[in-house]
Amino acid sequence: MRKYIFSIIVALLSLPVAAQQRQPQAKTVLDNAAEAFRKAGGVQAEFAVKTYNNGQLESFSDGLIRLKGEKFLLKTSEATTWFDGTTQWSYMDGSDEVNISNPTQEELRTINPYALLYSYRKGFSYALGKVADFHGKPVFEVILTATDRKQSFSRIVLYVARNTYQPVFISLQQPGAKNRSEITVTAYRTGKKYADTDFVFDKKKFPKAEIIDLR
Repeated sequence: MRKYIFSIIVALLSLPVAAQQRQPQAKTVLDNAAEAFRKAGGVQAEFAVKTYNNGQLESFSDGLIRLKGEKFLLKTSEATTWFDGTTQWSYMDGSDEVNISNPTQEELRTINPYALLYSYRKGFSYALGKVADFHGKPVFEVILTATDRKQSFSRIVLYVARNTYQPVFISLQQPGAKNRSEITVTAYRTGKKYADTDFVFDKKKFPKAEIIDLR
């Protein structure tokens, strides 16, 4: 589970769910959150991740993610992942290895948590919850329930700040399991300027790394 969570850190888009499964207010919140992210330019978010197994805390970690459109750079204590919009490089600190792949859209939804802002248009019903405050911040709670068994998560709970529509908390429940993860955004900065090369693995900085091309 711990390894899997590091993957999901690194599109809530496509086929609509049935109209009766949608709640207009929840869709408005999700649309506004997606639009706020689109307009934010370069984004840097710091986060903390907790994983639970049968209700018991299993692990805790933190990290940082930088985003520019579909591109991202993800850093955790165990790995660094770069994605330039097509190719992904994952460097594992412990093994000094770099895995290269071309992830699918489905795989990207489980790598980059901010892709969840767009996934609601495919395979989920959604509704507003009752939580109105998170760590002293007014929030909207949106609860997404999978209507497609192929989804990676059966239930997603998203807290969005009422004033900025920035995500502050995401809870992810795996289907058919008593495991869940919680991502809390601890810092969020917008308008950052990033070069495209910031999202590409630089072999010169890791001269001894073993390259494993999985494409």
